[in-house]
Amino acid sequence: MHLFLPLFAAIIYVVAALLLKRASDLGADVWRSTRIINYTQALMAVPFWLLGGTIPSSSLWWQPVIAGLLFFAGQVFTLLALTTGDVSVATPVLGLKIVLVALLSVVLIGEPIGARLWTAAALSSVAITLLNLSPGHSHRRVARTIVLAALGAAAYASFDVLVQKFSPVWGTGRFLPLAMACGAAYSLALPTGRHTVRADLPASAEATAGLAKARVHQTSDGGQVGHHPESRPYAPWLAGGAMCFAVQGLMFMSAVSIYRQVTSANVLYSSRGLWSVVGVWAVGHWFTNREQHLGARVLVWRFIGAILLLAAIVMVLLNRGT
Repeated sequence: MHLFLPLFAAIIYVVAALLLKRASDLGADVWRSTRIINYTQALMAVPFWLLGGTIPSSSLWWQPVIAGLLFFAGQVFTLLALTTGDVSVATPVLGLKIVLVALLSVVLIGEPIGARLWTAAALSSVAITLLNLSPGHSHRRVARTIVLAALGAAAYASFDVLVQKFSPVWGTGRFLPLAMACGAAYSLALPTGRHTVRADLPASAEATAGLAKARVHQTSDGGQVGHHPESRPYAPWLAGGAMCFAVQGLMFMSAVSIYRQVTSANVLYSSRGLWSVVGVWAVGHWFTNREQHLGARVLVWRFIGAILLLAAIVMVLLNRGT
């Protein structure tokens, strides 16, 4: 089952990303969307309480607090990286999360990572780079973008590894709901505003990266163009996207928490890059997505990336078989 949960989560991620991108195109504010996603995820984590667990001594209560903070920090740094610079710069750096997970698993958990899993993690990172190739980027503010993306990847990788490390003491039914509640609480500090944001969705990106390539539409006098407070055409798309995003996130986290195979889970979960390409090509027009009209060169590189990603998944499956 630990092999299927990350794969199913990856497929649901594509649906969530398409819905969230459509919401962004219709004017959903990036920070408001992030808050709604985190609130939804916290609410949907409540039923996990039925899985049972224990509340350890107060000396360990910092653990879900830190985990929730890392999850929230990963979102914020990812959004800032993609808002500051180009997707083609930020996303490859974010893809290093898989290698960081493998490294942190050794350092923080002492989990042995064989050559096959290391190779699979490296192939997944390269594949994510190829799957996110897009034409027409100027590579502005490269250094700052790389730093922010690296911080996002490190925060997400640390969160994944700590979920595996801390869950045995708390139990999945206690740790995940508390960590997600902390993430929702931190979201209260996000900026508020009423401006229109448009997102360019990469084929694969971490957490809420589908919302984050933001640019504010401005009037000729420098003012921001916004929607009337009562007009929210993005609401149903945002609600559906938030629910799907929460479902896939909790599926992935529960796989890590219960089965404790964080590196393998991350490699399998990275298949969302492949499913994103397939989804955009197959049903992207339902969401008025234009990525299916990319040039042949981009599609060829993405095809190569898909092959590398499939190779990485096969390595994980073979490693599990041995």
